[in-house]
Amino acid sequence: MLREALREQRFVCVVEFVPGRCGERCAVFESMMQRAQLCGWPMVAAVADRVSSSQDLSPLTACSRLTRPLPTLLHFSGKDRERHDLLRQLEQMDAAGLDQLLLLSGDRLPGHQPGQPIRYLESVPALQIVRQARPTWLLGAALNPFKYHEEEGGAQYFKAQKKLAAGADFLTLQLGFDAQKHREAHQWMQQQAAPVPLLACVMALTFKNATLLEKVPGVVVTASMRDLLAAEAAVSRAYARERSLFRLGLQIIGLRLMGYAGIHLSGIHTPEQLQALEQVITNRLSDIQTLSQWSAAWDASWQMPGLASVSFHPAHADWQLGESGVRATGKEQCRYHMLSALHALLFSRNNPVSRGFGWLCRRPLWRTPRGARWLHQLERRLKGPVAGCDTCGSCRLEETLYICPETCPKGLANGPCGGTRLNRCEFGDRECIHSVKYRTARTTGQTHVLTERLIPCVDADVRHQSSWPRWFTPDVEERHHGRRAPDEAV
Repeated sequence: MLREALREQRFVCVVEFVPGRCGERCAVFESMMQRAQLCGWPMVAAVADRVSSSQDLSPLTACSRLTRPLPTLLHFSGKDRERHDLLRQLEQMDAAGLDQLLLLSGDRLPGHQPGQPIRYLESVPALQIVRQARPTWLLGAALNPFKYHEEEGGAQYFKAQKKLAAGADFLTLQLGFDAQKHREAHQWMQQQAAPVPLLACVMALTFKNATLLEKVPGVVVTASMRDLLAAEAAVSRAYARERSLFRLGLQIIGLRLMGYAGIHLSGIHTPEQLQALEQVITNRLSDIQTLSQWSAAWDASWQMPGLASVSFHPAHADWQLGESGVRATGKEQCRYHMLSALHALLFSRNNPVSRGFGWLCRRPLWRTPRGARWLHQLERRLKGPVAGCDTCGSCRLEETLYICPETCPKGLANGPCGGTRLNRCEFGDRECIHSVKYRTARTTGQTHVLTERLIPCVDADVRHQSSWPRWFTPDVEERHHGRRAPDEAV
């Protein structure tokens, strides 16, 4: 049903279901989905993957608890997952007759601390893996446009271009309330060579929800938004619920007028809530026919006597797509040019030094257990202090402008996750490395590297060994990744 709705350009309502550990909500969710439509728009189930806890029922297990089949979009979250986990889910989906998948890198795994060797199968290589294995499936990925510094916002759109190139049939926006950013994302998509449908994640926002969402990576709830929600809650709980549901219905109407293909509805758990939402939308649909009418109603819904105007962007941060003024620091530029020159000397394969180094790396000594350990330690000790190398066995430094993806707590190579906040990593202990990459690319004229190079995942069986022999044996790299080896490594 989702595939048909997107193809026929019918507005669609994807309803998210978080199964929990026991699946006790399955029956209620199934009764809600029996409606099949919201305001005449087709409804599709979306089963989330380990949102509440790593012990949540898997999406496939949750689907098996339903008494009758539903049009379903399964999620796959790459946190603490490898290629074989994804391939196993594909086989299980085949057996269940399911062929729609939303691929996400995933939020921070509970308990994961910086420095722990947990890696996330990120969405770009996951899309490539599934597209190659199941060419006809409907595949989606995520985009978070609610970013207010150039580096994090620009890097989000750069990575979204990779997701489109990797085979995404549609993109779903992360939860957000900033209408300007919704317009920005839609306009960006229309400018792409081959635009795909956009869905927007929506949720009723109360003061209680806002308090929880402030802790969710990548979700923006500003102080002025929180003040208004608190004032509504102070009137009464019923009043606050009514206002939040009214704004949710209004937001859905606005997204439809903007040209979105549908919504990804979160936080609606019962048939009664769904009925109330439908009533709100129906009551306002006839009154609001244009975006200008909608904008006036949306602004009014965020006003309350005695309170200042609500701002949807953080204080002193309001970057918009198309604005560019950042520049890499002198240290960042020096580091890039130094490592670029070193790469050209040792790894270009087209000068005597590089050919000699390649000959040395291909000696049989390094294929012995002891020799492999020695070479591994040598590479780690040389590159660790300079790049934070964790000897992943398949070096991608030149593809990431010499900023090692292993220094990202999630090990993401193709771009940032959606969890950054004002350039800060979701883990909170550092600036996001992809913001540094973005600045470096802008300053050195290498932005094409961040939009065109689709970097495969590094499989567990090649980690913690030297990448040098593999680099100088390109056919091994091709067989392992199923693609032509890149023109660079360090």
